Amino acid sequence: MATIHTAELSALRRQAYAGPSEQATAAQKAKGKLTARERIDLLLDEGSFCELELLRRHRATGFGLDARKPYTDGVITGWGTVHGRTVFVYAHDFRIFGGALGEAHANKIHKLMDKAIAAGAPLVSLNDGAGARIQEGVSALAGYGGIFQRNTKASGVIPQISVMLGPCAGGAAYSPALTDFVFMVRDTSQMFITGPDVVKAVTGEEITQNALGGADVHAEKSGVCHFAYDDEVTCLEEVRYLLSLLPQNNRENPPAAESADPVDRRCQALLDLVPADGNRPYDMREVIAELVDDGEVLEVHERWATNIICALGRLDGQAVGIVANQPQSLAGVLDIEASEKAARFVQTCDAFNIPIVTLLDVPGFLPGVEQEHGGIIRHGAKLLYAYCNATVPRISVVLRKAYGGAYIVMDSQSIGADLTYAWPTNEIAVMGAEGAANVIFRRQIAEADDPDARRAEMVKAYKTELMHPYYAAERGLVDDVIDPATTREVLIRSLVMLRTKHAELPQRKHGNPPQ
Repeated sequence: MATIHTAELSALRRQAYAGPSEQATAAQKAKGKLTARERIDLLLDEGSFCELELLRRHRATGFGLDARKPYTDGVITGWGTVHGRTVFVYAHDFRIFGGALGEAHANKIHKLMDKAIAAGAPLVSLNDGAGARIQEGVSALAGYGGIFQRNTKASGVIPQISVMLGPCAGGAAYSPALTDFVFMVRDTSQMFITGPDVVKAVTGEEITQNALGGADVHAEKSGVCHFAYDDEVTCLEEVRYLLSLLPQNNRENPPAAESADPVDRRCQALLDLVPADGNRPYDMREVIAELVDDGEVLEVHERWATNIICALGRLDGQAVGIVANQPQSLAGVLDIEASEKAARFVQTCDAFNIPIVTLLDVPGFLPGVEQEHGGIIRHGAKLLYAYCNATVPRISVVLRKAYGGAYIVMDSQSIGADLTYAWPTNEIAVMGAEGAANVIFRRQIAEADDPDARRAEMVKAYKTELMHPYYAAERGLVDDVIDPATTREVLIRSLVMLRTKHAELPQRKHGNPPQ
């Protein structure tokens, strides 16, 4: 009898593993997409996946559903390991009801999310679904509500990563938006609240799915997508790499890695990479690559708000978050999108105990009617709030200019940076010397026989008096002026000292950050 039962179980499991039909699998492949199980195999360490509720089926009866009760109900849930550490994962199976979410489908995800929070391990969702299962009505909508509630509960507690591998429309798009990182694959994944048909019916605009909510749109324009790749294999490899830089939860530090890159490696190339002339652009990415271990970084939101860089890397094997102005884009100014991008990144690093290194070369906030009317005050305050609220080790380095409010906002000593350094090329001031001279010496310049010569004289005087490289150091506003070639060593030794930093925020239910 036991043999019969075992044989029956094996047959059921084979049926569940195989999926609905060969035709459904072929249709998935024809779209250039992998199956849900293939995706899980790529994400997790080989042989580590432990599945939950393989034999779960829905209980709905209307609209012909009673005749279609496939195992898994269109979502595969379970846990495994990535680089030997536990990770929870769920993957929509588009072959079953188009991956649409019904009551049983949602309950499987709810159970998995609860286990991830309880276990204190990252949660990865592999999204490829058609939204709510219409045949199940409001029960499907309630299922989404349960996911959103758990996304919020898990926020800042465990890393949450959403990988978009197919369509994600309507309310379903809000779960990825509540997570820490969103990955997308070009041509096969889309996200939008209302699809092209609805857009056309309401506004008359005609647009394709990819043009409305494809990977490139969200990576470059909306900022919804943090990472975009050409294929699923590369995408899932990068998810694994990101997980290697993150802790399991907010009570742990990120995992350290062995590094053969010497702590005291001199970065002589920095002297050539960064021009002394503050008006000449350069690529801050090259500076970051020179500083971090083996030049390896993972840039977040690489193609959105390109005037600021947010990246994860390692210094002597320890994970760090790097925020840096990018002089190659808009001269590195702060604007609405750059402020939002950096604020979110700082909050993420702080939530997961990742030290923050800030590299400054910022001429100020972007002026203009559009920026002011768009709420640059409110959005810029988001970055200010994020830094002021962060309790992780924070180190800032002024490479060249740091002017006005942008200097304060970019983790200056006055808002709580633990250590502040500057290169001998630094200019820390309310504004550039030319602008300052025009304001302070306006009358003298206007009354001079040679206004241009008088202006040049006043600019030189202002620079000599208030903008020389050691002015801030003399007043204790930077802790040291350092040789650029020693920046890597200074950062590493400073982070070692700060590793045991302990800081507490005032007791409160939560803050009320600017929105």
